[in-house]
This record gives sequence, C-alpha cells and structure tokens, in this order.
Amino acid sequence: MVDAFVADGFVRIPAAVPRGVADAARALLWARLHRDRGLDPDDPGSWTQPVVWTADMTGEGPFGELCRSPALTAALDDVCGAGAWVPRGALGNIPVRFPVSPPAEDRGWHLDLNTQRPDGTWTVSARPHTVLLLTLLSDVGADDAPTRIRVGSHRDAAAALGDRGLDAVGAAELVEPASRQRPVAHATGAAGDMYVVHPLTVHAADEHRGATPRFMAQAPVLLRDPRRIHEAASGVTPSR
Repeated sequence: MVDAFVADGFVRIPAAVPRGVADAARALLWARLHRDRGLDPDDPGSWTQPVVWTADMTGEGPFGELCRSPALTAALDDVCGAGAWVPRGALGNIPVRFPVSPPAEDRGWHLDLNTQRPDGTWTVSARPHTVLLLTLLSDVGADDAPTRIRVGSHRDAAAALGDRGLDAVGAAELVEPASRQRPVAHATGAAGDMYVVHPLTVHAADEHRGATPRFMAQAPVLLRDPRRIHEAASGVTPSR
C-alpha cells in the first residue's frame, strides 16, 4: 500500500467498513437534511441546490464505527507510520452533491489547508501536518461527482510550493499549472470505501451527471510525526 501511495499520491481502502455501516450513517444524514432543509431522498423535486453541506461532529453510532475502522487504522499505520497519526473522533465535513444544473462553481483544482502555524491558523505548505481522508457514504460511480485526483501530483506540488506557506487560492494558482500534465483518477467506489490522499495531491470536485445524491465525508487526519508524508512527496518510499 505504501508503494502505491508514494507513486500515485493516494490509496483506496475497499470495504473499510461493511456497507451497512455506511448506509446507516447516510440514513441519519438524510433524516437531518429532511428535518433542517426539507430534502427527501425519494423526491428529486426537493433537490434544488447542487451542493449541501452537513457534518458529523459527534462520532456517535455508525460514524464512530467509520472512524474506528480496523482497515483504516492499518492503512494509516502503513502510510504514515504506527503512532504517527491522531485518530479522528468524527468524520467532519460532508458535502452532499446533487444532480442539479447548473453545477456548483467549486470545481477548481486545489490543495486543502495542511499546515498549522504557531498562531493556530492554517496554510498550505510543502511540509504538511495532515493527510486527507475521503469516506464514501454512498455508492459513487463515474457520473456521481467523484473527487478528481491528479495522479502523482504530490511531487509537482511540493516542487511548486517550495518553502512558501500560502493560502488556498495562492497555492492553487501554483499547483494547478504545475500538475496539469498528470493523468486523472476518480474517487469512485461503494459505500464504505475510503481513500487516504497525500495532502499535496492536487484534486477537484466534479459535476454530478448521475441520478443519486452523492454523500462523501472529507476530513484531515492530523499527524504526530509527518516525516513519512514528507518523504512520499519526494518520491522516496519511507523505510518501515
């Protein structure tokens, strides 16, 4: 797994939890969206926005099972190093993408904030303190707004950023052209799959061309020791 992570800048964890766990989490999110926004899974007429944000901040019930997935733990131990990462207590932000036209104008190639300054604010740098976790809470096919990933772009981004710490917009202006030649993969899969993505891997949202709303959590995993992640951006397979 670590070799694929170094080469591609991401790895997929198939069936990180049983499908029923992801289905239960999605049902709870639908109940909240229905209560708070009037959205109904059986009524496409109620879907009026291309993206609606919700979140799991409690880690209770099926959300806790997702966070404590043994398969996720094994993958993070392999990629980051045992004891080098901080277990998440909740899934965090969950954008729900709907098959609504026109699509949201949030599909630019970018990096997430990945480095905490001494004053507590966050920036994008080539010496990140995080990895990115994507958790599929619904089935995601090629038409269902999968996250787009520029394969191997973590090395381009590291070179483009250099020693600078930038805001998300400034970083995107550098890493998008630097990684433009890379092939594109899509974070597709079944409910319960997860992706561990290098924090310097350039990625973007996609338009929803399918029929079923897409539920996917996206959250940083904090690192106690980021050395393996830094090595991966240089194309070096970390020693075990």
